[in-house]
Amino acid sequence: MESATLAGAFDELAESYDHPHHEEIARALIERMAPWRADAIADVACGAGAVALQLARARPATARAVLAVDLSAGMVAAGRARAAGQGLASAIDWRVADAVPLPVADHSLDAVLCASSLHFLGRRAPADWLRALRPGGRVGFTLPLATHFRPSGRFATHVARDVPLPRTADEASAWATECGFAEADSRVLVLGTRRVVVTSATSPDAR
Repeated sequence: MESATLAGAFDELAESYDHPHHEEIARALIERMAPWRADAIADVACGAGAVALQLARARPATARAVLAVDLSAGMVAAGRARAAGQGLASAIDWRVADAVPLPVADHSLDAVLCASSLHFLGRRAPADWLRALRPGGRVGFTLPLATHFRPSGRFATHVARDVPLPRTADEASAWATECGFAEADSRVLVLGTRRVVVTSATSPDAR
């Protein structure tokens, strides 16, 4: 029921989503990870596809479709429409599904990106990313800075209690390491009055 309720909340936002804000976050995350040459890439809890669309525009037409997964049918529909309008209909594999677990085989992904959503998914998400990523694969995620995060009442009830919102970039990197990733590196992105921590890390070579 909780997933259904959260999906409904995002369905209602689909037509009025703050695309410019999320495009900026996606751009910063992609620049930090530079996953251009990765073959199999997933955009986790993709929303209207800010990450997937930017990746698809930058990759050759022959590249494997970016997997974009979200539990909100409304958001996925918005993303599909945006992709079609940009001539990218076949460049993204859209899925309406719970983002955890990802609908992929173990160790089959080269990169996982998650923008603006991890604080709703919970710690089970990075655990699943370790399962889905090949050894040495890359992960990138963003989290709102704790000192600047004020969720509305409706969404506040869905914030995962097992994801500590970082107060600094170092705290975000430390948490990624605690979750099992290596080479974690983070920075704070300033977007007007909002602050977001952008983190990149690597799946360990040995398991």
